Amino acid sequence: MARRHWRRCGAALSVRARRAAVCAGLLTTLLAAGGVADAVGATSGEADGAVDGFALRYTPRSAIVLTGFAGLAVAFALAAAALARERARGRMATTALLRELNDLRARHDRHVTLIASDPQVIVSWPGRDSEPVIEGDAGIAVPGQSARRVLAFGAWLAPSHAQALDAALDALKNGGERFHLGVRALDGRYFEADGRAISGQAVFRLREMTTDRQELARARDSLTAARGDLAALRTMLDAMAQPIWLRDREGALIWANLAYAAAVGAADGAEVVARQVELLDEDARRAVRTRIAEGAIYTGRVTTAAGGTRLSLEIVESPGGSGAAGTASDVTALEEARADLERLREAHARTLDKLPTAVAIFDADKRLVFHNAAYRRLWALDADFLETVPGDGDILERLRGERKLPEQADFRAWKRELFAAYGASAPQDHWWYLPDGRTLRVAITPNPQGGVTYVFDDATERFTLESRYNALMRIQGETLDSLREGVAVFGSDGGLTLSNPAFSELWELDDSLIASRPHVDAIAGHCAARSTDAAVWRDIRMAVAGLHDARTAHTFRVVRKDGATLDCATAPLPDGSTLLTVTDMTASVNVERALTERNEALEKASRIRDDFVHHVSYELRSPLTSAIGFAQLLAEETVGPLNAKQREYADHITRSSESLLALINDILDLASIDNGGVEMNMGDVDVAEAVAGAIRGIEDRLAEKAVRLRVDVPVDIGVFIGDARRVRQVLYNLLSNAVNASPEGGTIVVGAVRGGEDIRISVADDGPGMAPGEAERLFSRAQAATGMRLSVGVGLSLVGSFVELHGGRVEVESVPGQGTRIVCIFPLARAQDKAGEAGEAAA
Repeated sequence: MARRHWRRCGAALSVRARRAAVCAGLLTTLLAAGGVADAVGATSGEADGAVDGFALRYTPRSAIVLTGFAGLAVAFALAAAALARERARGRMATTALLRELNDLRARHDRHVTLIASDPQVIVSWPGRDSEPVIEGDAGIAVPGQSARRVLAFGAWLAPSHAQALDAALDALKNGGERFHLGVRALDGRYFEADGRAISGQAVFRLREMTTDRQELARARDSLTAARGDLAALRTMLDAMAQPIWLRDREGALIWANLAYAAAVGAADGAEVVARQVELLDEDARRAVRTRIAEGAIYTGRVTTAAGGTRLSLEIVESPGGSGAAGTASDVTALEEARADLERLREAHARTLDKLPTAVAIFDADKRLVFHNAAYRRLWALDADFLETVPGDGDILERLRGERKLPEQADFRAWKRELFAAYGASAPQDHWWYLPDGRTLRVAITPNPQGGVTYVFDDATERFTLESRYNALMRIQGETLDSLREGVAVFGSDGGLTLSNPAFSELWELDDSLIASRPHVDAIAGHCAARSTDAAVWRDIRMAVAGLHDARTAHTFRVVRKDGATLDCATAPLPDGSTLLTVTDMTASVNVERALTERNEALEKASRIRDDFVHHVSYELRSPLTSAIGFAQLLAEETVGPLNAKQREYADHITRSSESLLALINDILDLASIDNGGVEMNMGDVDVAEAVAGAIRGIEDRLAEKAVRLRVDVPVDIGVFIGDARRVRQVLYNLLSNAVNASPEGGTIVVGAVRGGEDIRISVADDGPGMAPGEAERLFSRAQAATGMRLSVGVGLSLVGSFVELHGGRVEVESVPGQGTRIVCIFPLARAQDKAGEAGEAAA
């Protein structure tokens, strides 16, 4: 209606416009005519009169113009009247149109209010390919988005609902098919979608359901999903190998799967329910009912017979809203495997307990679940503490407190790194250097069921042996390289495996030849060319290659062409190798030759000296004996009386002769000792008697120098096995030396002490004493050249030699200015052994 009204108004306006155009044309014509009149007046001359201020000149032609102008005026008046009438009609039509427009607006507002009263969206399509017109609250579908987004169903509806709605709209727009759907948005809200054809247009309305209807829709969807899930679940449960069943509140079976039916010998679950065939015996069912009545889940293991086979079943039955559901798992194989595993675990535990390697197993919670005896011994842990199942961290903290773990700058970080093995997939190795010097190799292996296994291998001895071996090999290598003797080792195949630089230098071997590990044939050929006797290298080659009947050591003397003399020795090694050593004996041979010549000369000189000493001694002893005899005859006054002066001279001659005789005897004894010709007459030596005999020999000299003698020898000191004459000679020489060293009026002390294993006889004087260097040379024969009298040096030399022949030793204690004390120590043990041997021989 409104459109028809607007079409009528447009037609009227068109008529009016045409009329106005006609009037405008007439007016233009009139104005043009007035111009012409002006022009004509200007050319024809002036006329009387004026019109509206214009001077007009009338001419005959002007009259014609004025007549036309009057006609135009009449026409203009008629047009104006017509225009006024059209204006009146237009105002009336405009008023009608405004009234109709206001009515349309009111109706539109009422429609908008009606649409807005309920949250909904109305979409219409005037044509199949036209753009949709969207009215209503588009925000109910996609808040905050443009109105066109409401038609993008895939962006805010559930995928299946979006597809269904798109298909319904296509059917509506293409075929006018009406639809009514309930759809669900992605946020869970539900909407009603209506579509129908109205006046040739496709109209689609979408509005949100009320709360009650939304709840109903949700319940319907949940029920549909639950039915589908239940059907799928039952299908799945029927395909499972474990028996599964459902019971009602009274405990009766209401459903069972195919595995349950097969276990009890039924065709299907329906037969099980119909016959109420039970898988469990009465005791098991009673226990299940008691547990279910308490609202708890029953879990237990029962043994039953199914299909003629004894089975172990793991039963789990849990209460539900309308009854209970149960399942049974065949754990027969598991039980058998568990029993086998338990037996295997016990066998492994017994085996591990006997191992010297420490083993500890921790579970996934880092708790100790197994340890062997070596582990307890390694860390010295109490069995009571380990029985409490301590954690890995607790054990580490305890060992750290006892200072048994390696020292760490950051113990927590070290422990975290250690515990990383619990989540690792590969074993880890650590080296622990303990404060007590031990070295442990710690292998941490993750267990498949969780936790780790620690294996502590005490590598201290291996490290020590390895370090010693390496050090020994280095020392041996450096020793071989530094040896002046040539060393070469040939393998069991005859190839050179080891040599030192001296070997190469002795035989002028190139480094390239040594590096090529040559065969013994090449070495023998090279060395034979440089030797005076090439045949000896044939024997050396046979000894190295093991061609002899027996692998034994051999020695060879090789002379090089340059005159060098070498000693070669071969020795078999345990691994089948052969050691060849080459020693340069040139200098030794030369020295040996010189020493041999010198020794022969010395032996010859010694024989000459001994002959001379014996000859001189004999020549001196004979006249000396005669002089002593004649002096004794004079002293005894057998040829006549002597005056005092003559008697004094005779005594001096006797003492001097005896001293000279003692000196000669000492020289002979020294010569005999040097030649090894001293004979010892062993027997009982009475210490006190030997001391007394030696004192009697020096009484005259004591009186001559007014020297006092103090004897500190126990009477019961006993005896020891020795040469009595040599012992008295030792004491006589010590006393003579003491008399010579003592000043006028001095004192000599003779002492003897019997110890546990020896007898000590000492002679002390209060003479000037000696410096330490002089005391060390006191018993050396070289001291005769120091300015002391020859008799003293010879006598003390005899003292040292005779005491050593008895198996004893001599000690000297001398302080300058305080005198000298000489101690002769004779061993009792040797004397007792001699006495025992003598007793056995006598027996």
